[in-house]
Amino acid sequence: MLAKVLSASCYGIDAYLVRVEVDVSPGLPGFSTVGLPDTAVRESKERIKAAIKNCGYSFPVKQITINLAPADIRKEGSAFDLPMAIGILSATGLVEKKTIEEFIILGELSLDGAVRPIRGALPIADCARKEKVRGIILPKENATEGAVVSDVEVYPVESLPETVQLLNGEMEIQPHKINLAELFREKSVYSDDFADVKGQIHAKRALEVAAAGGHNILMIGPPGAGKTMLARRLPSILPRMSFEEAIETTKIHSVAGLLSLDDGLMARRPFRSPHHTISNAGLVGGGTYPLPGEVSLAHNGVLFLDELPEFPRNVLETLRQPMEDGVVTISRASHTVSYPARFMLLASMNPCPCGYFGDPKHNCTCTPLQIRRYISKISGPLLDRIDIHIDVPAVSYRELAGKNAGESSEEIRKRVEEARRIQLNRFKEIGIYANAQMSAKLIERFCKIDADSKKLLEMAVEKLGLSARAHYRILKVARTIADLEGAEEIKSSHIAEAIQYRSLDRKLWER
Repeated sequence: MLAKVLSASCYGIDAYLVRVEVDVSPGLPGFSTVGLPDTAVRESKERIKAAIKNCGYSFPVKQITINLAPADIRKEGSAFDLPMAIGILSATGLVEKKTIEEFIILGELSLDGAVRPIRGALPIADCARKEKVRGIILPKENATEGAVVSDVEVYPVESLPETVQLLNGEMEIQPHKINLAELFREKSVYSDDFADVKGQIHAKRALEVAAAGGHNILMIGPPGAGKTMLARRLPSILPRMSFEEAIETTKIHSVAGLLSLDDGLMARRPFRSPHHTISNAGLVGGGTYPLPGEVSLAHNGVLFLDELPEFPRNVLETLRQPMEDGVVTISRASHTVSYPARFMLLASMNPCPCGYFGDPKHNCTCTPLQIRRYISKISGPLLDRIDIHIDVPAVSYRELAGKNAGESSEEIRKRVEEARRIQLNRFKEIGIYANAQMSAKLIERFCKIDADSKKLLEMAVEKLGLSARAHYRILKVARTIADLEGAEEIKSSHIAEAIQYRSLDRKLWER
């Protein structure tokens, strides 16, 4: 007897249909799976056999062959357990064959027949919508995630017998529904707020400029100055995520298996802060079956690298390509996978190995050579890709003890969103959305400056020894500062402020 069950698997952040073909025929008892299954799929036969028996069904003592089509794409994960079990039961006459062709079925089976959650429910639900199938049968824990996609009926199940009864019409399960607008509103609230930060007016301003133009930023300051506290609040002043951005971000975390079962949808911009011991594959993605790395998990959000010089140089150099292209391509012998990686880089570092160079209250114990070696751990090409370098000095006791709260994230975000609106109108026919994405040609078109501004910029470039890329970064940041003020033209005051955001260049020249 032959049975066919629809299932699906993920490739990158998208999903494709997988047809589970089950043949149960007379012969010596055996169980074989073909169609490029990985170890988890091959081991499923033991889970399926135990689950079918423990649920009170008869497991056929025959030759069982399962093909996962298309057979030329490797299948991974345990999500095929449930469709394979349903296929076996359908081939032996225990499940109606007509009904199983109407659903995409996924789920991992435990030995007692319980259905466990899977990865990639959202992209699979999107695949079901595109393929126009009637619905999708998912583990109960994944139901909210799958229901984010409209026009697809999501049926949550908790066990193998429940799935069989649903397919046979013996049990009625209502499709899982959610109030998408309410869910989006609930999940878009940030717990961290800039009102909690005392002092650091200059640093807050730099972060506002960075958020308004999508610029990468480096904070330099002694230990305890509040760099991490400021960093964690940056997502709260970025423009609110659109629904399309939320869907794309949720897909990445779902495929990586990092989406909380309570969320269903990521409406807050992600904030990723990997440890400095991270590997190349951990940062940009990789593995035998490539999974997204931190740069992709930070897509549409912030990638925070604390203690930047402590990261291995070869790891940092892998950032250069995704920072420019906004996408990571991972190639293996048999396949190539691409993941989006459009993020804001926010990094922090001490001014020297001991951390107290330039601090009026602590003596620095580092020699000039040690300081140069410390800073030189960050390559010039990477520094050139960071638009803003800002000093974050230690906060005085008077500022800490002060009762006056600073501006809230909501107030700052309103100005940021207005500046982004100006940029969207400016670039609506070009296909970019922020000043940080401007090419050299676009900079020449949209960042024209007057004679006074040119003279000021020329002095800064010659005195600080800035590269051509750094020169363009200053113009980009000046354009953003002008947008925050609602100014049509870039003024010399905007250029002067942008030059102040090249702190590390000034420090290197002073030494």
